[in-house]
Amino acid sequence: MRALYRYTLLTSVCLLVGAAQAGVLDDARRSEQLRIGLDHVPPVYKGGMKFRTPENIATVLAEDLAAQWKLKADLQPNVADRAALKGVRPDVVLTRVDPAQASAADATLIPTGYSAGGMAIMRSDTTIRKWDDLKGRTVCVSSGSPYVGTLSARYGAIEKVMPAPADSLLAVRIGQCDAAVHDDTLLKVLLKLPEWKKFSAQLAPVSRQVLVLQVRGNDPADLAAARQAAARWNDAFWLNAIRKWVNNVAFEVYLDQNVPDCH
Repeated sequence: MRALYRYTLLTSVCLLVGAAQAGVLDDARRSEQLRIGLDHVPPVYKGGMKFRTPENIATVLAEDLAAQWKLKADLQPNVADRAALKGVRPDVVLTRVDPAQASAADATLIPTGYSAGGMAIMRSDTTIRKWDDLKGRTVCVSSGSPYVGTLSARYGAIEKVMPAPADSLLAVRIGQCDAAVHDDTLLKVLLKLPEWKKFSAQLAPVSRQVLVLQVRGNDPADLAAARQAAARWNDAFWLNAIRKWVNNVAFEVYLDQNVPDCH
């Protein structure tokens, strides 16, 4: 009996130690879903809704990461207070940081290959020449944009928060906004399209940040898997992802533009 007791006790201890040492990826595989923190989680698409490409291109990486690991993506907002989420922390996080920002004590930051600053685009005949000229002017941004709040605080602009990038850009085309601010990495490709020639005036990018994959803990298997996944996000991957984002948004604007461009 004593031998059986010692064996049972030892087995329990080993299981507890193993559970304590298990990485977040092991936990995700057991639940068959990967909790991914995002700076903005777009609304879940439902039948009858107008489809909109979200502002946050990190959603592309979230879907790819879950697919690589053959798990279902459970998208969660990156918030300091997780009480609303019943204390459940994401397994991994995709977030924008300053290029010089160091890793948190309990996490490792892995580059994704994407960086962007806020860029304003306007009609080509605009009188806006510098960021300070936005004072008192109506500037469109979309929900979930990292630039929400910064334009009014820094430049005195009147911000108009739209549901998605297509809505923001459409508002510029039909004269509801004097400018639209989004990632320069995306807008520079958009402005190459012929139909955007009349709206190609721009202000140089500001507040550049890099998109990183943040992995909780320091489990070697987790970090190896995360780095392997991030290695897929090379120049060719981003070229395709950015072109797809731009083409989708441009098409959404085209479909919704029921009034002629301003002349």
